[in-house]
Amino acid sequence: LRVITALFDGYFEQPCRVSSTCLVAYDRNRYSVPAEFAGQRVSLRAWADRIGVVVDGRVVAEHARCFSRERLLLDPWHYLSVLEKKPGALRHGAPFQHWALPAPLAAVKARLMQTPQGDRAFVEILLALQEHGMERVSVACELALEHRTVTAPVILNHVHRLASPVRPVSQVPTTLTLQTAPAANCQRYDALLEVPHAR
Repeated sequence: LRVITALFDGYFEQPCRVSSTCLVAYDRNRYSVPAEFAGQRVSLRAWADRIGVVVDGRVVAEHARCFSRERLLLDPWHYLSVLEKKPGALRHGAPFQHWALPAPLAAVKARLMQTPQGDRAFVEILLALQEHGMERVSVACELALEHRTVTAPVILNHVHRLASPVRPVSQVPTTLTLQTAPAANCQRYDALLEVPHAR
């Protein structure tokens, strides 16, 4: 027998279509998929311990496999683009009911949701995660909480300040330093009045 040179990746694969609510069904359970794939044909791969959704050979969603029945397994991050259009879903949407956010983000969310338009403000912060990542946004939230100014513009300002590199302080060469310090002499301005074109 020939020696197996490649690892065996044992999974069952089937084609399926993502529903309008960004879900795929397998074995009487439903799993969430990123919102940008709603309505598209995808491949669903079922391993012994997990479920994966593949588009063009790339895994776009992965869940721990559920062996119960009629369960709904949602990843809130799959619905981030939906929040951009419908920020009100943050309060009552099923994917966001038991969202385990990092402590700084959870604290900011609790503060903002007590204010008018707080859901929209928190969505702005969540959208910054796509460009800047969780660590940088979490640090920005910690800074805002520390200074007790928890608003979306302040947090986003912290994010951009953390993203921009610190400019090194330029040192003035010793050859350019002044040998004689200039003296403050206000009479020099009075002398300008004697110049003909100044009149």
